Amino acid sequence: MQKNNRIFDNTEIAFSLKNDSELERAYFLFKMISIEPLVRIGTAATNFALKASLPIEGLIRSTVFDHFCGGVTEEDCLPVINRMFDKGVSSVLDYSVEGKEDENEFDGALKTILNIIEFAKNIDAIPIAVFKPTAFGRLGLYEKIGNKEKLSEEEQKEWSRVIKRFDVVCEQAKSYDVEVLIDAEESWMQDAADALVTQMMKKYNKDKTIVFNTLQMYRHDRLEFLKREHKKAEEEGYYLGYKLVRGAYMEKENERAEEQGYISPICVSKEATDENFDAGLRYIIDNLKRISLFAGTHNEESSYLLMNLMKEKGLENNDNRIWFGQLYGMSDHISFNLSEKGYNVAKYMPFGPVKDVMPYLIRRAEENTSVAGQTGRELKLITQEKKRRKAL
Repeated sequence: MQKNNRIFDNTEIAFSLKNDSELERAYFLFKMISIEPLVRIGTAATNFALKASLPIEGLIRSTVFDHFCGGVTEEDCLPVINRMFDKGVSSVLDYSVEGKEDENEFDGALKTILNIIEFAKNIDAIPIAVFKPTAFGRLGLYEKIGNKEKLSEEEQKEWSRVIKRFDVVCEQAKSYDVEVLIDAEESWMQDAADALVTQMMKKYNKDKTIVFNTLQMYRHDRLEFLKREHKKAEEEGYYLGYKLVRGAYMEKENERAEEQGYISPICVSKEATDENFDAGLRYIIDNLKRISLFAGTHNEESSYLLMNLMKEKGLENNDNRIWFGQLYGMSDHISFNLSEKGYNVAKYMPFGPVKDVMPYLIRRAEENTSVAGQTGRELKLITQEKKRRKAL
């Protein structure tokens, strides 16, 4: 495969927004994350300190929080958003507060997402909003619906409120022309979420793609799901949007499958996941007239593949149906080198109160530890850039 001159090796472009002290902080953090026992100890110590109300928020804020998050509020994120947009990289503001169970909290999350869309409508640097299904309803409720269990009268009312929250967000997104990505979560709640997102696509994607679902391609059934949804959309005349990711709940998925005695939904190997992800890219690019793509990947080979597929189809680098996406604080060598070549690139930018965002940050650290080669690659590139700067 042609490798586009290995553009991701250019560290000057990759780290152009980082001053020397920010580069040093990035090096320190990835060095820490690369040591698995340290991540485990650090996670336990941080959880204990927060529960005991020890004064560590300032330390978290100045290290891991500021590296992986844009700020505490939307306005707090603006300086970072603007700096990135100067380099052609857009932002997807992600209110990264997880694990809520209460109706008041769901209504609060709805208000926050609506505020983000309102905030984004006049800011070119924020073309996309995002939310998790469990921001708007209980995981157990999604699971019950996915299992086709009978709901009590109270649960039916509760589900109606979940549908209403989805609808209000998608309606506002359409009226303001802001695309909205709906994240995927655990497989045992995903059937209900998928059906609800498809309902929103039918309603709001009649003229073009506004609403996107998410496919976790480490699930071996997702390619067939994509093909079935495509067939329905062709028959009924609406557009589809899909964010493709590899996935974020692998250990939890495998453990549950083993405990409950069913076949794990996760691909048998990393290679099988990679093949599945790349097959999803190919399928969407082959059917771009109906399906828009947000390729959420930190994998260089998949990024090169998508670039080459676009080239083979004669597509412009900035075709508005195709986005590349990475997480803020990671894979700058992919994001900024792609944007320098004129591709549509967006960083997922988490924000929220430090204490509430900690579950997200801990998951990030654990994922980085478990992804073979990811942290090593980050460290290698940061080291190269430090040497390059010293030689100037």
